[in-house]
Amino acid sequence: MSDRIHLNLFTMNSVEHVSPGSWRHAGDRSHEYTDREYWTEIAQTAERGGFTAVFFADVRGVYDVYGGDRETAVQKGVQTPANDPTYLLPAMAAVTDRLGFAVTRSTTYQHPYELARQFSTLDHLTDGRVAFNVVTSYLESAAVNLGLDERMDKQTRYDRADEFLAVCYALWEESWDDNAVVRDAEAGVYTRPEGVDRIDHEGEFFDIPGPHGCEPSPQRTPVLFQAGSSERGRTFAARNAEAVFCSQPTEAGVREYVDDLRTRAADHGRDPDRLAFFPGIVPVVGETEAAARAKHDRLREGVDVEATLALLSGFLDMDLSALDPDQRIEHIETDAIQGTMNAFTQTDPDREWTVREVAEFSGLGTTSPVVVGTPTEVADEMERWVREVGVDGFNIKEVVRTGTLDDFVDLVVPELRERGLLPAETETGTLRDQLFDDGPQLPPTHPGSDG
Repeated sequence: MSDRIHLNLFTMNSVEHVSPGSWRHAGDRSHEYTDREYWTEIAQTAERGGFTAVFFADVRGVYDVYGGDRETAVQKGVQTPANDPTYLLPAMAAVTDRLGFAVTRSTTYQHPYELARQFSTLDHLTDGRVAFNVVTSYLESAAVNLGLDERMDKQTRYDRADEFLAVCYALWEESWDDNAVVRDAEAGVYTRPEGVDRIDHEGEFFDIPGPHGCEPSPQRTPVLFQAGSSERGRTFAARNAEAVFCSQPTEAGVREYVDDLRTRAADHGRDPDRLAFFPGIVPVVGETEAAARAKHDRLREGVDVEATLALLSGFLDMDLSALDPDQRIEHIETDAIQGTMNAFTQTDPDREWTVREVAEFSGLGTTSPVVVGTPTEVADEMERWVREVGVDGFNIKEVVRTGTLDDFVDLVVPELRERGLLPAETETGTLRDQLFDDGPQLPPTHPGSDG
C-alpha cells in the first residue's frame, strides 16, 4: 500500500453540514453557500492544498424526526436550506486543473438512464474528474415529497440500487464502442451506427432499451464512492465501490470495517487492494498545542446540542427528544443510516453511549474522530492511520467554513508535503488515474467493466 495520502474535503451545498450550529461562529461563511464565488474559492484552495477531490454530501427532504416535526431543523439550519451540488461542478472545474468532484446522488429517487447522461456530461466537462457517491436515501420526508407513500425498506432500496448500477454499467461501458465517433465530413458520417448498441435491459425496476445518448467520456463510468455500513450496504459496497467513506468514531471501528470490506471484495472476485478507504476526521489545528486546545474549547462551546440531536434523529430514524439524556442508546436495525446506529452501539463493545454523550461527541463532525494539535501532531496521527490502520486518505470534515479548510491547507499540508505524503507538484489526469494510477477506466476485475 502506498504511503501517499489522498484528501477529500467533505462538504455540502447547504448552510451547514455535520457540525450543527457552526454557522453561528464568528467569521463563518456558511451563508455564502448560494454564491458561485464561494465555491470557486473553495475549489482553488483545495487544489492548492493537494486535495484529490471535493466530496459533496446531499440529502433529499428535511429532518423532521426530532420532536415529530421540522421546526428545530428549519430554525437551527440543520442541513436546511440546501441546494443541489451538481450544478457547482462546471464552475469549480473551470478554475482548477486536477481537483476531482464526488457528487452524492440517490438510486432510489433517480432514473438510471437520466443519471447516466448527467454523469457522462459532467465527466466530459471536468475532463474525467467526477465521481458518483451512490446512496439509497434514508429520510421519510424525502420519500413522501418525491411521490412515494412511504420510504422503501432497506432491502428493496438496495435491490433497486443493484439493478440501477447494472443499467448504468451497460450504458456507460457497453453501449458505445471506443471508435464509434469518426467525424468523417467527406463521407457525411459523424458516428458509425454499428458502433452504437442497445442495452435491452428488462428487470424488476427498469425496462430500458437504450442505447446511451452520450459518446464515451474520459472515464466512461465515474469513480464510484459508497459508504454502506449495514450488512446489505457492505455487500453492495464490496461489489461496486472503488472508494469507501468510513464513518466510524473509533480506530477499532475503522479497522473492522476496512478488513471486512476487503474480504467481501475478494469474495466477489475483485482485487481487495483496489478499494480506497477514507475515514472522516475533524482536524482542529493551531500553531502551538495550547492554541489548538483553546480553539477546540471554543468550538465545543459553540455546539448546538438540540440541533445535533435533530440531525442524529434523522440519521437514526429515532426521535431522541423522547429519550432521557442519560438513557443508553440501544442497538436497533434501522431503515435510515445503519452506520450511525452501529457506530454508537456495536463498533466498540466495551463502550456504552448515552443520549447526552452521543450529542456531545457528535457536535463536531458527527461520527468521526476529532484530531486536535499542532501541524506536526495532526500529521503524525494521519500518517499513523495510513501506515497502521490501512486507510488511503481522509474525508476532511469542516467545523468553521472556510476556516477549517484554510487552517488545514496553510498549516498541515506543508508538513505532509515535507514528509512526502502529499505531492509537491500538481498532478493531472482523470480522478481514477489520480486515485489508482492504473488508467482512466474501470479495472477488469470490477463487475461493471467491459474489459
